Amino acid sequence: MSSGLFALLDDIAALAKVAAASLDDAAAQATKAGAKAAGIVIDDAAVTPRYAVGFAAERELPIIGKIALGSLKNKLLFLLPGALILSLIAPWAITPLLMIGGVYLCYEGAEKVLERFLPHHAHHDDDAPGAAVDPKALENEKVSGAIKTDFILSAEIMAITLASVSASSFWTQALVLAIVGIGMTAFVYGIVALIVKADDAGVALANNNRPMTTFFYLGRSKALAALGTDPRMLDRWLSPLTKPLGRGLVVGMPVFLTFLSGVGTAAMLWVGGGIIIHGFEGYGFGWLGHLIHDWAAAVAHGVAILSGLVEWLVSAALSAVVGLMVGAATILVLHYGVSPMVKLFRKSAPAAFGFGAALSVFEFERQLQLLL
Repeated sequence: MSSGLFALLDDIAALAKVAAASLDDAAAQATKAGAKAAGIVIDDAAVTPRYAVGFAAERELPIIGKIALGSLKNKLLFLLPGALILSLIAPWAITPLLMIGGVYLCYEGAEKVLERFLPHHAHHDDDAPGAAVDPKALENEKVSGAIKTDFILSAEIMAITLASVSASSFWTQALVLAIVGIGMTAFVYGIVALIVKADDAGVALANNNRPMTTFFYLGRSKALAALGTDPRMLDRWLSPLTKPLGRGLVVGMPVFLTFLSGVGTAAMLWVGGGIIIHGFEGYGFGWLGHLIHDWAAAVAHGVAILSGLVEWLVSAALSAVVGLMVGAATILVLHYGVSPMVKLFRKSAPAAFGFGAALSVFEFERQLQLLL
C-alpha cells in the first residue's frame, strides 16, 4: 500500500516538474515574442495618450482604463481564439497574414513620415467652432476610436506571437498568447497612464513649497518628532529640487511625446520591414535578408567596440529602409489605384438590382478601361 502511495507521489512530482518546465518555456517564449513586438508596443504607447487630451484631469485615468479594458477584450476574447483556430485549421496562412500586417505597419510608418515632411490638415473636423459637444458622448467616441485602433495593433502583436510559437503545442500557444496579451496590455497602458499624468505631477511639484510634508505626510511622523527633526526643514532643503523637476516635467513632456512618436514610427518601419523580409525568406526569396545581414556584419566588423550592437542597429536601419519603401509603394497604390477605383465604383453603384445593376457594372468597366 505504501509503495503504491509513493509511486503516486512520484508521478505527481513528475507531472509537477513537467508543468513547471512548460510554464518556464511558455514564459521564455512569451518574452521573446514580446521583444519581437516591441516596435508595435512603442507605437501604441506613443499614440494612445492623445485620446485623453482635452479632457478634465480627473477623467484622464478613467479614459485610459476604459481603453485598456477594451484592449484586453480585443486580445483575449477575439484575437486569441481567432489565432488558435487559425493555427489549427490553416497554419499555412500565418505567414501571409503576418506579411499583410507588416505591409500595414510599413504603410502607417511611411504615412507618418510623409505627414512629417508634407503636413496636411485633413483631420480637423472635430475642431469646428460653435458646435455644442456632449462631454460624455465625446469621451465615448474617443474611447471607441482608440479601441478600434488598438484592435489593429493588437492583431499584429498576436500574429507575431503566434508566428513565434507556431511549432509549439496548442496549449503552449494558448498560454503564451494569453501571457503576451495580458502583459503587453498592462505594460502599454501603465506607461500611458504615467505619461498622461506626468504633466499634472509636474504642476503639483512646481507649485508646492512643502513637498515632503504634503506628499509623504511627514508632518505627522512620530519618528521625526522623536528625532527632533522639523519636517519644514526638509521642505526647505527639497523644494529647490522638486520645483525645477516639476517645471522640467511640464516643459519636457511635449518634447518627450514627440520623441516617442518618432521612435514609434521608426520601430514600425523596422518591424514591418523585418516581417516582410523574413516572410520572403520563408518562401525561398532570402537574398534580401542575406544582403542586409552581410552589410550589417561588414559594418560591425570595422568597429572595435560594441560590434554586436552596431550590427543590430545597421540591420534594423536597413530593415526600416525596406519598410519605408514598401510603405511608400503602398501609399502610391492606394492613392492612385485603389482610391480612384473605389470612387468610380461608388459613382456607378446601382440604385437597384436588375438591368440597372448590369448597366452600372458595364459603366464601371468602361470607366475603368478609360482610367487605365
